[in-house]
Amino acid sequence: MRSHTPLAAVPADPGRPAAGFLTGAAGTLPNRSVVVLDAIKHAILTGELRPGQGLVETDLAGMLGVSKTPVREALKTLAGAGLVTMSPYKGATVRAVDDDLVRSVYDLRLLLEPEAVRRAVPRNHCQTAAARDALNRAARATDRADRSLANRDFHRALYLGCGNGMLVSVLDGLRDQTALVSAAAWQRAPSPTWQDEAAEHEAIARAAEAGAANDASTLLTRHIEAFLRRNFPALGDLSEPTDPSEPRNSKNFGDNGDINAP
Repeated sequence: MRSHTPLAAVPADPGRPAAGFLTGAAGTLPNRSVVVLDAIKHAILTGELRPGQGLVETDLAGMLGVSKTPVREALKTLAGAGLVTMSPYKGATVRAVDDDLVRSVYDLRLLLEPEAVRRAVPRNHCQTAAARDALNRAARATDRADRSLANRDFHRALYLGCGNGMLVSVLDGLRDQTALVSAAAWQRAPSPTWQDEAAEHEAIARAAEAGAANDASTLLTRHIEAFLRRNFPALGDLSEPTDPSEPRNSKNFGDNGDINAP
């Protein structure tokens, strides 16, 4: 079920689990709820459901041809993944991409992901074949959601074998929100800057395949930092402590702005 533009009805007998990185999070859901989850997630990452947009269970159930129950379960899972926000007053909405979200996600990525990759490569557990497959899927992707999901799979393949399950768990928890930033970025970018990102990914992959752990880690750090310099210069260097007394720019992205995300 990969065509979700516009949001498509769920087949009467869905025969496969959700694609992408929410499959694990949805592992305890009934199969029909998993397919609904995939449909809503895909609609968010393609921009069909826009940042800040309200998510009404009845409306989504009608679009997908299901009852409200699998929609409700899907929204709860998406809220846990950071793609949806839940409010007792406003209900569920697609999460907005703002400076605070980017600061939190990319600060953690810069602290943890390069080190995880550096540890994975010499352990011979860096899944370079899976990383290469993800790069190929990203190149073949026909929409922003599929490309973003493939890119996230690329990053995970490189850090998965770092030998620290808790580190992997933390990084896995950032993947959904990173994909949300990517989707908002590509939606408003004036040109297909994902091509530059693909070149950076290729360089990282080659270093990992060559067993050059420090090179792969350094290239990954530069890849993430380059995104921040281009698109969020006001955030400064996330490797340096920030002054909490200074006001932060909390501009929302997705409806306007020019951003791109690795």
